[in-house]
Amino acid sequence: MSMWGGRFEEGMSEITRDYTTDESDRRLLEFDLRGSIAHATMLGESGIIAGEEADQLVSGLETILSEGLEFHDGDEDVHSAVERRLGELVGEVAGKLHTGRSRNDQVALDLRLFLVEGAKSQLLALSEWIDSLIDVAESHQGEIIPTYTHLQQAQITSVGNHLLAYAWMAVRDAERFKACADRLAASPLGAGASAGTTLPIDRARTAELLGLGPPMENTLDAVGSRDFAAEYVFCCAQTMIHMSRLAEELILWSSSEFGIVALGDQVSTGSSALPHKRNPDIAELVRGRASTTVGDVASLLALQKGLPLTYNRDLQEDKQIVFRAHDDAHGSLRALSHLIRNVEFKSGAPDAGTMALPLAEKLVHRGVAFRESHEVVGALILTLESQGRSIDQVTPEELTAHDARFEEDDLPIDAPVPDISGQIAALRRWREDF
Repeated sequence: MSMWGGRFEEGMSEITRDYTTDESDRRLLEFDLRGSIAHATMLGESGIIAGEEADQLVSGLETILSEGLEFHDGDEDVHSAVERRLGELVGEVAGKLHTGRSRNDQVALDLRLFLVEGAKSQLLALSEWIDSLIDVAESHQGEIIPTYTHLQQAQITSVGNHLLAYAWMAVRDAERFKACADRLAASPLGAGASAGTTLPIDRARTAELLGLGPPMENTLDAVGSRDFAAEYVFCCAQTMIHMSRLAEELILWSSSEFGIVALGDQVSTGSSALPHKRNPDIAELVRGRASTTVGDVASLLALQKGLPLTYNRDLQEDKQIVFRAHDDAHGSLRALSHLIRNVEFKSGAPDAGTMALPLAEKLVHRGVAFRESHEVVGALILTLESQGRSIDQVTPEELTAHDARFEEDDLPIDAPVPDISGQIAALRRWREDF
């Protein structure tokens, strides 16, 4: 079914129909029905259509909502499919559903409603992700691993402290989704094709019925803008980037070269050719899908950049981008939460070089300028390397002979493991309040 055609003598060609029809918007069915129920209710309350006609429309729409909808090949989009099925249920009165409305404000509303719900589902998945990081971090507070700068060992930390870094990133991801959802909850309905309608519709009432904030002030902006979708996709992409960074580390750490992580059977795959292999496929797919989501941000920005106001058919392409970014982020959060709970972390054996800074700071505690203490310890390491030795092999006598400001009890060099109990408590308070 098409929602237009009165001024056309012939129907569109099959090529035109195939090229211009996008079945992805069928995913918006629930939201289209919710918007239509609110719109029909308002039409009846405002006296634009008879109350009994509004009741018929609402009843038919609720039937579709409860029973579902079988799409036909001739359905141009989700909106026309709903109106077709509604006509089958309630007869000619179905033609009054589109009163005071355009597909332009209708699809803008549907997409906003989808993204409001999408943000809620992302927040639940992020909460699960944060919980998994906190739980695993808490159980690995004392297991020492090196930190890396430039992918070379730098200092020591614990597995728990390392994982909590990602928990804090996820907190910011959640706060971004929450702020995005607040901005999404504005109703474009009533903007019509571009500049509203001469009918006395009540835009505030439909927004209220849908649980949204006040209607958007500018009707051209309401139907012609997709910054809200781009913001949502960016939130997905930034979340994917954070997950991809940990995924990359898990891939490295599970290799024999690092040996920090052992993958459980539930979260690894094997090789068709190599019997010994245990592959980190979840982490690799997260890393791969992160690149796709980054591309989705660029695609949605490029889609908008040359569009004059208001609606242009180019915007039909936004839904596939949004749906893919949403699915990749949501699915990756769930998969990586499952992965992190099913790996075994092993205490590493940090290189002796990670003790260089704590040793230099021994002199700082005695009033030596850090730049000087840095030079002193660097010279000691250079001497030891020339002898084929490392800093953990220096004797107290050699240390004090190298620089009299050292003391024999400066050895062995101790680097404190971070106490993460405060972080865990703060994160759990955040979870309770969020």
